Amino acid sequence: MKRSEVIQLAQPSLRRFLPGVLLGLVSALSAVGLLVTAAWLITRAAEQPPILFLSAAMVGVRAFALGRAAFRYVERLVSHDAAFATMPALRVGVYERLVPVSPDGLGRSRRGDLLTRLVADVDEQQNFPLRVVQPLLVSGLTAVAAVVLVWVLLPAAGAILLAGLVLAFVLGTAVNVWVSGRAERELAGIRGSYQADLADYLANVDTLVAYGAADGRRADLAAADALLTRTQVRRAAGSGVTAALVTLVAGAVTVFALVVGVGMLGSGGSGGFGGPALAVIALAPMAVFEVFALVPLAAGAWRQVRASADRIASVVPDQVPPGIPVDGPEATRPAPRGAITLSVRGLSARWPGETADAVTGVSFDLGAGDRLLVRGRSGSGKTTLAHALVRFLDYGGHYRVNGVEARDYPQDVLRTVVGLCEQTPYLFDDDIRQNLLFARDSATDDDLLDVLERVGLGPWVRERGGLTARVGERGALVSGGQAQRIALARALLAGFPVLVLDEPTANVDPDLADALLDDLLAAAGDDRAVVLISHTPVPEHLVTSTLHL
Repeated sequence: MKRSEVIQLAQPSLRRFLPGVLLGLVSALSAVGLLVTAAWLITRAAEQPPILFLSAAMVGVRAFALGRAAFRYVERLVSHDAAFATMPALRVGVYERLVPVSPDGLGRSRRGDLLTRLVADVDEQQNFPLRVVQPLLVSGLTAVAAVVLVWVLLPAAGAILLAGLVLAFVLGTAVNVWVSGRAERELAGIRGSYQADLADYLANVDTLVAYGAADGRRADLAAADALLTRTQVRRAAGSGVTAALVTLVAGAVTVFALVVGVGMLGSGGSGGFGGPALAVIALAPMAVFEVFALVPLAAGAWRQVRASADRIASVVPDQVPPGIPVDGPEATRPAPRGAITLSVRGLSARWPGETADAVTGVSFDLGAGDRLLVRGRSGSGKTTLAHALVRFLDYGGHYRVNGVEARDYPQDVLRTVVGLCEQTPYLFDDDIRQNLLFARDSATDDDLLDVLERVGLGPWVRERGGLTARVGERGALVSGGQAQRIALARALLAGFPVLVLDEPTANVDPDLADALLDDLLAAAGDDRAVVLISHTPVPEHLVTSTLHL
């Protein structure tokens, strides 16, 4: 995914974007018109003309005052609605590009940083239409209109205003880059790194406390937070200095316009350049620079948008990395029916970015009711094999399901046949019901209670108060064995004909491991094949065959 694709997804369609621009332009012109008309009215009234000569200006002051606020309010509603409407499409677009490489293609991404990219960096993209494109269009058109107005009244003053606007843009942008350019480019990355460190600390705080390392990690977090704060302060300082510089230039333009205008008073005979026109050319710069101040700041907003877009694009590769399966044109087979058999011959697989296979030469046959135990030391490729069987990783050799090569099935179809219960199953911070329903959203409470009974959690659920009992963040309120049973209950609800259990006793006390395995395999039933991965001994009566890696 390229940066331009991210930004393009964030830009609303012309039909939704144009109304906000037009309303913003009317509001900005009303702001200029209010100050200009009021200046002319006060100065002209001092000359005590007949009241009819002032009535149009009085109506104009009221209209511009109401229009400035009203159009600004409606413009904010319309513009933000258009920008917010792009966020779902952008997020869905990012998610759609992440799904083909998940989960193993994201192994090098830290969880907290990935979350920041998908939330904060995506949110930053709404500033592209709101703080970059629209301010440039509105401020630019308003500035042109103001220059034309002043030029008509006094060409010299118009030239001064034009020069002042150009000078404010050049100096304001340069100073903004100098003061806060680096901070704006680095802020997204620093924020992502801090969020990643914070997520790691919160996820492992119990282990850090147990080993006396919590204080050190908190000190590191404090240092990271201080760096983030300094970066945000530098960014804010750039905005403040830029605003001050634009205000200074506006004051200088006003002074020069007054000097030129005073010298031209009374020129051109009766009805020539007079006091009302002088008031207009003196106060017009104040109004137009108030609107134009957003233009130099748009450059800073653009740098932040671009940096966040780069971070989003970097986590979504343009091409699926080697080792991650991609459905080819042959992947058109429907889901197999009836009894499921697996035939694996000479299977090999490797992790993305690695040059050597993590597992090679694996062969076995598996049918309904079979229990295959896969054993091997740590690092021998047991988890790699599990991920290859569910097609998280691509494979070499042959892997057939009911005699058909696994590549001939779409990945989504194959994953309705082969299900994986991971070593550390993920539990959502919700109740037991919601942690089961996503496996089969049509299941009734009776279905859920029945499957919990099958995996040996019936009494425990009743003691906890039923299906509304919460499991805590990442299952903090349940034991390792209970988490495995909940994961198996989800798999049973999903109806996978083949189950891959990856180290189901890794987080269970050794004296409870055999009982847990007995319950898990019994719950799987005789009509379901099971691949049991374990580096610890398993009673022989629980398995039908063993594969050593």
